[in-house]
Amino acid sequence: MFEIYVDSAANLPAETVKKYGIHVIPLHTYVNDEEIKVFDPTLTQEEERKLGKKYYDAIRQGAIVRSSLINQEEFEEVFEEKLKEGVDILYISLSKNISGTYNAARLASEELLESYPERKICLVDSLNASLAQGILAIYAYEMREKGEGITAIATKLSSLALQMNGVFTVGNLKYLAKTGRINTATAYVGNVLSIKPILRGNKDGYIVQFEKIRGRKKAVQELIDLVCANIIEPEKQIIGIAQADVYEESLYIMEEIQKRVKVREFINTSYDYCTGSHVGPDTLALFL
Repeated sequence: MFEIYVDSAANLPAETVKKYGIHVIPLHTYVNDEEIKVFDPTLTQEEERKLGKKYYDAIRQGAIVRSSLINQEEFEEVFEEKLKEGVDILYISLSKNISGTYNAARLASEELLESYPERKICLVDSLNASLAQGILAIYAYEMREKGEGITAIATKLSSLALQMNGVFTVGNLKYLAKTGRINTATAYVGNVLSIKPILRGNKDGYIVQFEKIRGRKKAVQELIDLVCANIIEPEKQIIGIAQADVYEESLYIMEEIQKRVKVREFINTSYDYCTGSHVGPDTLALFL
């Protein structure tokens, strides 16, 4: 028996987490030095969107937002609770080249396995963030339901992570400049010229620029085109949409994709606070 864990950057709605029996370990996000709750298992998706709007409006209004990882001690506390019960752990993490969270989980696992040598803790680097993590967790649940073991599933997920596609565009380049992904001068010029980069996670788990598009409408259309061009066996695919307070645009994207391909399912959710603070309000991301 094993349980499936993700960190809150996996961006799964509370309703989806409950449906698939996935455990969420929250990262830490602060608005004007006050820590806010990044995951609440009791919320509906509408309630999550309302809180997302409040959060991204605070960023628009100049609130100081920062985030921090889950530390080793926190992982030890969460994992040990299950290990004591004779339950193994499968954890799917935010890319280790985006955050130190994976490494904290690794150190915790090494420490715990000295005390619980008969148990297993399998860590999977999603090589991405947001619903690229979350969708892997759903696939892990489905493989477990078919009777597959934890080690085999972890191996398959590591391969699937390399195949996951994640593309996104932002509303304002200044948030990418704050995180050092582009320089301040480039951000300023890009905003003046309405340049909307298309970014993606690469095979090494870094966020990189993929294309430059002039204008928001064209950037959104490019996201749709990229997903539809790259999807294989769409009837088996879950498409994830994470939106930073641009829900109406996300509904438009769903409608346009459905005109072209028939996919298994959409998960449309407010962008998680931790990674959302780095890309800013009005970001749109697609994952499959």
